[in-house]
Amino acid sequence: MVMGKGAGPSALQVCQFVVLFLCLFPAATLQCKILKCNSEFWASTSSSGPEEEFCTALRAYNNCVRRTARTCRGDLAYHSAQHGIEDLMSQHNCSKEGPTTQPRARTPPPPVQPPPDINVPSDKPELCHYERSLPRNAAPPNYTHCGFFGDPHLRTFNDDFQTCKVEGAWPLIHNKYLSVQVTNTPVVPGSSATATSKLTIIFKNFQECVDQKMYHAETDELPAAFADGSKNGGDRHGANTLRIVEKVPGQHVEIQARYIGTTIVVRQVGRYLTFAVRMPEEVVNSVEDQDNQDLYLCLHGCPANQRIDFRTFRARAAESQALGRGRPGAPTHGFTFQSAMAKCKERLPVEDLYFQSCVFDLLSSGDINFTLAAYYAFEDVKMLHSNKDKYHLFEKDTIFNSASEKWCFSVLIFISLVVVQLWTDLCSIRL
Repeated sequence: MVMGKGAGPSALQVCQFVVLFLCLFPAATLQCKILKCNSEFWASTSSSGPEEEFCTALRAYNNCVRRTARTCRGDLAYHSAQHGIEDLMSQHNCSKEGPTTQPRARTPPPPVQPPPDINVPSDKPELCHYERSLPRNAAPPNYTHCGFFGDPHLRTFNDDFQTCKVEGAWPLIHNKYLSVQVTNTPVVPGSSATATSKLTIIFKNFQECVDQKMYHAETDELPAAFADGSKNGGDRHGANTLRIVEKVPGQHVEIQARYIGTTIVVRQVGRYLTFAVRMPEEVVNSVEDQDNQDLYLCLHGCPANQRIDFRTFRARAAESQALGRGRPGAPTHGFTFQSAMAKCKERLPVEDLYFQSCVFDLLSSGDINFTLAAYYAFEDVKMLHSNKDKYHLFEKDTIFNSASEKWCFSVLIFISLVVVQLWTDLCSIRL
């Protein structure tokens, strides 16, 4: 994913990208000090200068970013800066070894007008089309699906279904080709239930196909273009293998990344966003940092301390309804258990986990738009999931997965205890 000389973004564009990212996620800067690194590099490269001086500033920037690795490992701006530095090193033929004196501030030039959007490049047949790039006799790729919607509910690439708290910024996907991060805000003040109000997707530059692109959406702003105003992957040969298609203005956008066999659907339903993706298994598992993948929600699910057992929640709601009173310690938000079930039944006739999530959302928030969020999430499953037998998920499916995990964990503990005991006995014999 290293750009050829002259093919990548300028230092100015990279810095603008990082500045924009940090503005979108200010909370990250409180823990991650990459802003200081960025501002120093920005000051030293805001006007043209000798190539040697640029490389010196770039090496200083690289060292500064590397020093933030411990606190910035899970931050998308940090990873974006890493990729930007690699690309600029290659573009300007800078060596990683050399002087790294602190950059000197320059007088910033007048703002540069962005170039007009370029939509003329055509697809490059093999390299920039995922399925065509596979070996001739290779097995067909296995496509997987992840969805994130509602209050919020997560369907992982492994078809686990979870309801989570995850307030604030959380990464859904982070691999060699793209990163996805969501920001969730409380639906009702004082409630643990949250929903997605912001979403950012970074498509990393890839060979001769696409430049690095960022897509950002938030409540009441679902753009039909990337952050730089373009609608495709830039000015490389395969630029049109990454493109944005607006299905319903302000409500439904589809991003097609054919060079990695990936389709992403972003919707706004009511005041909140939903996310769904279809991605080849090979791309799903193309992780860069094995130590950091526990943050990858679409692959590993929400952390245990962030999960909500909505089956218990539903049982208590039904019990309270049977006793003729509201849920203890919580407002009814205008829906009883029976009325919530009836409303969800209108759109979701099968009582699967999408139906159950709809009931949960109505009881916890009272926002009728969550009925549509669950409905469209299931419609996206039908469009994106490769196995029609797995469209519907039921409680027994998730219970089985959870039980299997616990059984495997128990077996591992047992084996460990046996090994420890054998080792102890062996040591005793030797003594």
